Amino acid sequence: MSAGNGNANGDGGFSFPKGPAMPKITTGAKRGSEICHDDSGPTVKATTIDELHSLQKKRSAPTTPINQSGAAAFAAVSEEERQKIQLQSISASLASLTRESGPKVVRGDPAEKKADGSTTPAYAHGQHHSIFSPDLGAVSDSSLKFTHVLYNLSPAELYEQAIKYEKGSFITSNGALATLSGAKTGRAPRDKRVVRDATTEGELWWGKGSPNIEMDEHTFMVNRERAVDYLNSLEKVFVNDQFLNWDPENRIKVRIVSARAYHSLFMHNMCIRPTPEELESFGTPDFTIYNAGQFPCNRYTHYMTSSTSVDLNLSRREMVILGTQYAGEMKKGLFSVMHYLMPKRRILSLHSGCNMGKEGDVALFFGLSGTGKTTLSTDHNRYLIGDDEHCWTETGVSNIEGGCYAKCVDLSREKEPDIWNAIKFGTENTRAAYPIEFIPNAKIPCVGPHPKNVILLACDAFGVLPPVSKLNLAQTMYHFISGYTALVAGTEDGIKEPTATFSACFGAAFIMLHPTKYAAMLAEKMKTQGATGWLVNTGWSGGSYGVGNRIKLAYTRKIIDAIHSGSLLKANYKKTEIFGFEIPTEIEGIPSEILDPINSWSDKNAHKETLLKLGGLFKKNFETFASHKIGVDGKLTEEILAAGPIF
Repeated sequence: MSAGNGNANGDGGFSFPKGPAMPKITTGAKRGSEICHDDSGPTVKATTIDELHSLQKKRSAPTTPINQSGAAAFAAVSEEERQKIQLQSISASLASLTRESGPKVVRGDPAEKKADGSTTPAYAHGQHHSIFSPDLGAVSDSSLKFTHVLYNLSPAELYEQAIKYEKGSFITSNGALATLSGAKTGRAPRDKRVVRDATTEGELWWGKGSPNIEMDEHTFMVNRERAVDYLNSLEKVFVNDQFLNWDPENRIKVRIVSARAYHSLFMHNMCIRPTPEELESFGTPDFTIYNAGQFPCNRYTHYMTSSTSVDLNLSRREMVILGTQYAGEMKKGLFSVMHYLMPKRRILSLHSGCNMGKEGDVALFFGLSGTGKTTLSTDHNRYLIGDDEHCWTETGVSNIEGGCYAKCVDLSREKEPDIWNAIKFGTENTRAAYPIEFIPNAKIPCVGPHPKNVILLACDAFGVLPPVSKLNLAQTMYHFISGYTALVAGTEDGIKEPTATFSACFGAAFIMLHPTKYAAMLAEKMKTQGATGWLVNTGWSGGSYGVGNRIKLAYTRKIIDAIHSGSLLKANYKKTEIFGFEIPTEIEGIPSEILDPINSWSDKNAHKETLLKLGGLFKKNFETFASHKIGVDGKLTEEILAAGPIF
């Protein structure tokens, strides 16, 4: 189940990696009135399916040209012409590979009756316009019908669509829309694929440890065709044109084509919402998502392992979703795209929370699930820049998103008052998406100066990591690449031993390049801006899980406050064994004995044994990255390795 609170109460330039030029689209009378054509190559002619597929592998579906002149071009045309151009762009986005043209599209709800009682809505100013192909050889059932486009609907309109047409959708007592995501209540990382082509072959992280499972261009096009044909067969589709990244110099335009109001509302909340003026000059998107999640992929297709497939093609700037209605696939798919595009501009993309003090001091929070990232980055005394995805540029930090995506399990007003008030709903397996401005202390626009502190959070159920450690740059890189936390196993089979979990860069499922590349960028920016790295343990003290106790949240908050104020930098420090951490000897308001874990363990031998065990797990995990050389003659790699546990 998923919830989204959309109730009102409650570009810059863009460049892509070099590669083959996108096809040129022309519209005009030479092939018939109001036609959108792909002039990049001859009509596909094939006598067998295999022959058709071999031709498809090399072709590119129609894409409308990027509008270089921006708002000026739209200012010169009438409102009717502007909407016509907009429909041409949407039609081209939905173009079938084999038919070489987009479907006939018209704006409006097909169920909405006009004054004359008919149900086919009028296009702008009472005139009916469509984009179609006169080539009878390319005619199919879907090409003989209109596809109604529900374009950038308001939350209220999307609520109405969901309540009327999507089974299981309802409005909760406090105004949030609750709906069902089908069988999938989470992402399907094993079904995510990335096209491996001449461009991505040498750029992306492939092989052992990588989240990037390859597929070829041909298979992507098969899935794309399946998704587009499904969307074109529907009576109506939802289209969102929105932005990613609050930094106007590095903003990208995204188009989401989906079949459900739930998906449209989710992305309305999660992406940056354009103003009416920005929407008028939106032009062609930089990236497009085809969400046909209600329709399965063909599991007999090459590279498919189930009826679900989430496919990224970075060269085509497209994402296809089949066989899953979980909305988070769109959010994290676009995050993966940013992890690829931003480093090309020397911009570091980060899976982190971010807040800013009243004096302009910015802190980044990294942490896996259960470490307290959301709790600690949401602070009434500080402005929230964002809760999950950020960019660190040459000028500062910016939130990638326009909303927040929060877990609602065990949510309470006492623990998370801001989130509680933003979504006001929660049951098992539920997440909620809401605009960031629903958080009272959100900073709008969501940008800030360079970070002063980089805080890595770990919930150490082994109980041997200090509550706080000051890190040098090499240690920051090592622990950033490691992305450690520890989980307590479920009790069904009686297992009580902590389980170490490592996720590179605290978001391995979403990164596209090798983790050391992001780590090197982080270290470079921290060194240039004088930022300090910290490792904060929100887990156990005095023994492992089952013996020791969870470090009190009040103590952790005092540690975070001391980091923000700068007072912790002035403390006296001593060095620990094995991990070589610098730990403070005292912090006001915190018992000194817990600052060094060995002091809080009654069984010193058990402490040493557990510490060595955890150090061994770190070393084993890091074997995946040890052979990847970065820096001059691999010097940086050597420094990072030396910053790990030594015994």
